[in-house]
Amino acid sequence: MFGWEFPPHNSGGLGMACYGLTKSLSRSEVSVTFVLPKKLGGLEHDFMKIVFANIRNIKFRSVTSLIHPYITSELYDEYLLKTPENEIYGLNLFDEVRRYGLQARVIAAEEEHDVIHAHDWLSFRAGMEAKRISGKPLIVHVHATEFDRTAGHPNQYIYEEERRGLHAADCIIAVSQHTKNVIVEHYGIAPEAIMVVHNGIDHKDYRHELPAALSNIRAQGKKIVLFVGRITIQKGPDYFIKVAKRVLEYDPNVLFIISGSGDMEHQIIRLASDMGLGDKIVFAGFVRGDELLKLYRAADLYVMPSISEPFGLTALEALANGTPILVSKQSGVSEVLTHALKSDFWDVDDMADKIINVVGSNALRDTLGELGAKDVEHVTWESAAGKCTQIYEDIINRAD
Repeated sequence: MFGWEFPPHNSGGLGMACYGLTKSLSRSEVSVTFVLPKKLGGLEHDFMKIVFANIRNIKFRSVTSLIHPYITSELYDEYLLKTPENEIYGLNLFDEVRRYGLQARVIAAEEEHDVIHAHDWLSFRAGMEAKRISGKPLIVHVHATEFDRTAGHPNQYIYEEERRGLHAADCIIAVSQHTKNVIVEHYGIAPEAIMVVHNGIDHKDYRHELPAALSNIRAQGKKIVLFVGRITIQKGPDYFIKVAKRVLEYDPNVLFIISGSGDMEHQIIRLASDMGLGDKIVFAGFVRGDELLKLYRAADLYVMPSISEPFGLTALEALANGTPILVSKQSGVSEVLTHALKSDFWDVDDMADKIINVVGSNALRDTLGELGAKDVEHVTWESAAGKCTQIYEDIINRAD
């Protein structure tokens, strides 16, 4: 299996998806060798010990690389200038992708395997090269397309990389029907070649005690509306700010929290300031682990206004904490949830109305939270792993 991030060294949902899926596959007695590009510099020992060593049936291989999730060519050039020469893998982002593919040949020749499973575009070439060496069937798993990440204005090189990987695959897994539709429309793939496997969640104890600062905010009678995600065009943070403005005109006792980082962060901070919302919006930065779960628990409503969201794991995390959600209709997670508020990402008035209704009614908030938590009980990684296992068996049998 080829990927490009894994907790705790993850900056988005892809790493959590790889973790949840591989952990559940291991419980199903599927043996996984996970190939991961990473930096040098002492990370390997901690990385393996903290996260990987306790997952049975999974073996990890690493390739020295600056590749990391959601990177752009511009950001890669910045990292290149700051990185010691002996840690540089390629001269630019696309050179890294090619070099990763070459390393994949060596690994595929050394590691025994029956099927190749590659996650998203940075790994597609590695999967293709592994297939070229071993002759084993290739599955490409699409968690997001370039059309999602750029709100319909794709980088041509990345688009071509995705297209080559999709057309080389023996089977394609899409994380939602929404994503499947994008692949069919923009990449020329027949619908029957694509299997939809929705992401899931591990149902553990999500109910955390609130930290003192958040408890004090709630004690003052304030309502909290939360955004969690990369602060980038795909996730619609600008729409979140516009919605906040409308809500606060009606109810000034609402606090909006934005947790995340990204290339639009400074732009969004300026937008909030220009709209006079400086004391009404808290930028919490990138939060993970227990601290993120406490944020979910503190919120009266979680809002995901994504322009194009292949799935949206954060919506499941919010519901698992008993927090009701408002998600865009342009999201994959909306396909598996019944008790979720839904709006078009561009309909600021509709989103504002729904937020005002929830924060203004404890009964509505509690009912949506309770029903949503039950809703998400069937959306599990065990279910996703079961579907993937069946795909593995089918594709191996076809190859034989």
